[in-house]
Amino acid sequence: MQHDLTLRVLRLDPRAALPAYQSDLAAGLDLSACLPRGEFEHEAVTLAPRMILRIPCGIAVAIPPGFEGQVRPRSGLATKHGVTIPNAPGTVDADYRGEMFVALINLGPEPYIVRHGARIAQLVIAPVARAAVVEADSLEATPRGAGGFGSTGGH
Repeated sequence: MQHDLTLRVLRLDPRAALPAYQSDLAAGLDLSACLPRGEFEHEAVTLAPRMILRIPCGIAVAIPPGFEGQVRPRSGLATKHGVTIPNAPGTVDADYRGEMFVALINLGPEPYIVRHGARIAQLVIAPVARAAVVEADSLEATPRGAGGFGSTGGH
């Protein structure tokens, strides 16, 4: 498949997995846990119910200008185990060069074990529009007006 842009990846740990698409038409690159030796016993960590942990990926990325990385949950982890991302989607800005981490939360009833190398999230590279901010004296009226949460009749 042809690639429209390049995501440069720096491996910070030789055991880290590079982000990878799992099928030709996948929107997201899978991100894998890179658990440091010695920090987590047996290269695994237990995520207790309602617990949030920052899981290292062992990589840094250079996202092209005009794009962002959206860190999203993996549907299988969320539906089978209740493990998701509390700030989904997380944003990785094009100028960030530090290690990639994924915040995971266990919303399920049972502890979940995150093992080194496990695919824990996906990274979607998406275009970003930047807006000029202009202070206004008033805003044009719309049928919705100031109606907020639930005001359009959704349940």
